[in-house]
Amino acid sequence: MTQASRPAGKVWLVGAGPGDPDLLTVKAARLVAAADAIVYDHLVGPGILRMARPEARRIYAGKQSSKHSMPQSDINRLLVDLAREGLAVVRLKGGDPFIFGRGGEELETLAESGIHFEVVPGVTAAAGCGAYSGFPLTHRNHAQAVVFVTGHLKDGTVDLDWPALARPRQTIVFYMGIGAAAEICRQLIAHGLPSMTPAAVVRNGTLADQRTLLATLGTLPHRIAESGITPPALIVVGSVVALRERLNWFEK
Repeated sequence: MTQASRPAGKVWLVGAGPGDPDLLTVKAARLVAAADAIVYDHLVGPGILRMARPEARRIYAGKQSSKHSMPQSDINRLLVDLAREGLAVVRLKGGDPFIFGRGGEELETLAESGIHFEVVPGVTAAAGCGAYSGFPLTHRNHAQAVVFVTGHLKDGTVDLDWPALARPRQTIVFYMGIGAAAEICRQLIAHGLPSMTPAAVVRNGTLADQRTLLATLGTLPHRIAESGITPPALIVVGSVVALRERLNWFEK
């Protein structure tokens, strides 16, 4: 079959969930098992990749802090090239692909290139970490809103809308914020949140080695440094964190 006569391929942008393979959606599991090629990120666990066919291509395109296996532009082009080979391509991302997963950027390239695609949402890391750490992200007596925010902007800064983030009665979840924890805490306190506001770091959420570090805004930077905790981890700020004492079930 010539290149020109090959049937057009397709890309499925799939959320792999927060880590525990049992939290993968039924549709995501079916697509992984049927894929010709899987382009996967750093936070996709081996248990999920083992669902793939032995002959499926497995291509690592992960990103860690200041350490990218390939530039985003190369990943975008790779997805186009694989689809043009007539392959069923699963682009597998940790959590949900539309929540700090650059899924929108990748789909823009596919759309511009005329490649067919679908999106399969996943359990985002914030929901998984909150559930497995014992603090609900919203609660009628504590938080009427929840905000997901990146702790690491594209230009390397953490120049965020601090007055909006420091509003009372909401839960804030910082993705990729460990390296900026001191600045995050300083700004939230400076913009009105009490230094005693409960805060937590959840590392490897939903996995067997999950670790939850409890603190306050005033003590969190010191606790992170003292513990040596490293990414992948989320920072959660708000009074719901204090519910962990009663609602923790996973780490007991």
